[in-house]
Amino acid sequence: MKIKGGPVEVSYYPGCSLHGMAAEYDESIQSVCQTLDVGVAELADWNCCGASSAHFFDDELAVRLPARNMMVAEQEGRDLLIPCSACFQRLKAADKELKEAPERWTDEPYEGRATIYHVNDFFARPELLTAVKQKVSNPLTGLAAVPYYGCLSQRPPKITDAESPENPTSMDDLLRAIGMEVRPWTYKTDCCGASLTLTRTDLVRKLSGDLFEAAQEAGAECLVTDCPLCQSNLDTRQAEIEAERGKSFNLPVFYVTELMALALGDGNASRWWKKHFVDPKPLLTSKGLL
Repeated sequence: MKIKGGPVEVSYYPGCSLHGMAAEYDESIQSVCQTLDVGVAELADWNCCGASSAHFFDDELAVRLPARNMMVAEQEGRDLLIPCSACFQRLKAADKELKEAPERWTDEPYEGRATIYHVNDFFARPELLTAVKQKVSNPLTGLAAVPYYGCLSQRPPKITDAESPENPTSMDDLLRAIGMEVRPWTYKTDCCGASLTLTRTDLVRKLSGDLFEAAQEAGAECLVTDCPLCQSNLDTRQAEIEAERGKSFNLPVFYVTELMALALGDGNASRWWKKHFVDPKPLLTSKGLL
């Protein structure tokens, strides 16, 4: 599958979530790429990377699953864009394993030429950030948000290569580029509970609830993330957390590319709001953005 855009410049690994529960993330990435004339081709015959579960059960499987995808990317000869934070971390880890001990994992040569990008870092590259600013047709002026990166795309930095794992700024830059007000807060990379949402719901409610408290205290009207696990936890568990804490947050949780697509003039962006548990339409309407 080739995403409409200019000449193909990057391979795209959607992972399982973006073909399922996070379809709006996938669709909004495609919309942004098309508007920015970025040619993106889905990685050929990709497979599940094992995400946040394989490494709990089998160390070798946890490398071999993402390593196969890295071998395909090597053959395609392009850089790799990975939207899911869990997938990003696993493929980064596999890339390092393949570079350090290729003979253990493959009989084929592996040079690791591909640069592996997470969504924020890809779109915040100087040339694309400039293009975003130039092509904004519906600036999201007056919309105050806190950027929530979560932990999986940032830590551990020896795997993710994050330059500032406690205070990343790429999403901040993107949100400002589309006209939003970015509220300062210190919870950018705190964990929401990630994949423990079914096995330790109590822990997810505690961690995510603390994030809502901090976001509200910072004066945010919404949270913006780049991780399917984070978006799911914060969106689907919000009502439970409100009941448990006896207070209302009513904070929509957006994918960064949903808001980018809206600001870049996607006239059909509202198709994504119906998938949100916390309805973002009242907030966006009150700001004159719909």
